[in-house]
Formats: sequence, structure tokens, C-alpha cells
Amino acid sequence: MQNDLLIHPGEILKEEFLLPLGVSANRLASSLGVPTNRITAIINGTRRITGETAILLGRAFRTSPEFWLQLQLRHDLDLARMTVSPEAIRNADEFAEGA
Repeated sequence: MQNDLLIHPGEILKEEFLLPLGVSANRLASSLGVPTNRITAIINGTRRITGETAILLGRAFRTSPEFWLQLQLRHDLDLARMTVSPEAIRNADEFAEGA
């Protein structure tokens, strides 16, 4: 998998929710009662979506918290698939064969 295919949930938040609605990160953060830097860090891809944030985003955008957590989980797994070493995979496979 290539880096250009790795999509952070913050990109979805920005491109699919904030921009179409004309909502700024400041306005969203204020409405949710969270620090602005939490939302901007998520949008910038430098912060994960937590359970608390998933609940708030779900309520704000009439989605489910699971929607946001699944985006985060997918991102985390895609990143891990790109970074886990072949040796670690071999070791896990060898363990599974011997278990």
C-alpha cells in the first residue's frame, strides 16, 4: 500500500463534512465544547479520533460514533500494514504454525 492511499479520518471530516457545510474547525470545536486544537490536529492528521470525539462527531453530523472509530481503525491498520516489518510477520506466522 502506498502513502497516497492512506486516508486519515481528519481528511474525511474536512472534505466530506466541514467544507460542504461551510463550517470552520473553530466553529465545530466551539459547538462541541472541545479545544480548537483538538479538531485542527485531527484535520491535520496529527491526532487520532478518540471514543469521546467519535461520540461528539456522531451527534454533530448525525452519524454513529462507530463510523468515526471505523475510519480511525482503518487508518491505523493501513498504517500498520505499511510499517510492520517482514521479520515480525514471519515470527508471528512461525508462532501460529507451532501453536
